[in-house]
Amino acid sequence: MNSASHYDVAIIGAGMSGLAAGIRLAHFGKKVCIFERHNAVGGLNSFYSIAGRKFDVGLHAMTNFVRPGVKGTPLTKLLRQLRIERDEFALCEQKQSRIAFGPRGETSLRFTNDFAVLEAEIAARFPAQIDGFRALTAAVRAYDDVSLDAQPISAREVVRRHLTDPLLEDMLFCPLMYYGSATERDMEFGQFVIMFKALFLEGFARPFEGVRLVLRVLLEKYRAAGGERRMKCGVKRIVAREGRAAALILDSGEEITADHIISSIGAPETEALVAEPPKTSPGPLSFVETITVLDRQPAALGWGSDTIIFFNDSERFDYARPEAAVDPRSGVICLPNNFDFGPGRELSEGVLRVTCLANYDRWAPLSEEAYRAEKARVFAEVQHSARRFLPPVDDATLAGATLTTDMFTPRTITKFTGHFGGAIYGAPVKHRQGRTSLENLYLCGTDQGFLGIVGAMLSGISMANYHILQRG
Repeated sequence: MNSASHYDVAIIGAGMSGLAAGIRLAHFGKKVCIFERHNAVGGLNSFYSIAGRKFDVGLHAMTNFVRPGVKGTPLTKLLRQLRIERDEFALCEQKQSRIAFGPRGETSLRFTNDFAVLEAEIAARFPAQIDGFRALTAAVRAYDDVSLDAQPISAREVVRRHLTDPLLEDMLFCPLMYYGSATERDMEFGQFVIMFKALFLEGFARPFEGVRLVLRVLLEKYRAAGGERRMKCGVKRIVAREGRAAALILDSGEEITADHIISSIGAPETEALVAEPPKTSPGPLSFVETITVLDRQPAALGWGSDTIIFFNDSERFDYARPEAAVDPRSGVICLPNNFDFGPGRELSEGVLRVTCLANYDRWAPLSEEAYRAEKARVFAEVQHSARRFLPPVDDATLAGATLTTDMFTPRTITKFTGHFGGAIYGAPVKHRQGRTSLENLYLCGTDQGFLGIVGAMLSGISMANYHILQRG
């Protein structure tokens, strides 16, 4: 463990945004240390091991993918600011993804990393809406989504100026909400723009090794730049004096001081460390995810076409906290094997991941025995719902192909990330400038407002630049 007690910058949390902020600051000679309560980096995008088998957490795909040579995009900015060569992430593109609505996905829109595919799908299935969709796309392209001074406006309101078909409206919102929205039934338009660009105008990719490769690259860059980190070393309290963060009290009782503090753990969670009345309400939205490991490639079961499927079986898409423990009516199916890894290259085992909305309050009070029983019940319910949107495979065949399963719940999220209420996407109200009640304490990550894995890293970079490096 490092023994220094004063830093130029202390960073709370070793997630993607905290690591990126640390790399950026260390590049410019700042004495910086990251404090992480757990024994693994990555936060919401990490991995864990059971019986020698590694499971990714969070990463279905890296959004914002663009091919080599495309400039002026979030990915290229990220690589430049962190001094990462593109080949270090070794990104492999998706094959294709799909938005499937109806009891068995009767209305479907395909999309790939070529935006023309989605545009053609909408022209074919919603011919009366295509001009409006093109006008919406033009509005998205023109909007400055990285402005730190943007005023919030309802995305539903903006979209309805261009589209009149509620089915198409819901089909466009479904992927964007599932991959980044902390708001029920709507999004702030700036957040809508970020996700529309990230998923539709840019696209999905994944390193062959998954999130572990991304984290390894970030850690190597941080170490090489001279950054320090303390693992299994959480921050228990932030001491405030005269409107500034004067010190950090660690779980061990040790006191650390820093000229600046960047917190990546969320706005309400940071406010709780300052022991002030919460100004930011925790987000209401959480999720469960089931993971099925197979002894064969998904293509052998007829599941080889789609990388990610966003599904909804109801007349309207209801992105909201469910009354029950889980809402299996909509969700996300991810088949990590179905990225284009290149000729003769495939993951050693098949993987099926299914994500659905969940209610933290239904999971939190359960006894251990009741919790295990509820996980088993919900696992079956989620799998049954999701399989309606995949080519049919009988129960016996799927059971015979299954090597193991696992599942995380809102309770798991809070246990390993500290996010109140299992809220992966944080609070509905974002703090674009990263400011808090203390003049030298700043937010980055989920509650600053940039979304996705690339967005999280850009958030850390932006806050480091804006609050520390640009001020000299």
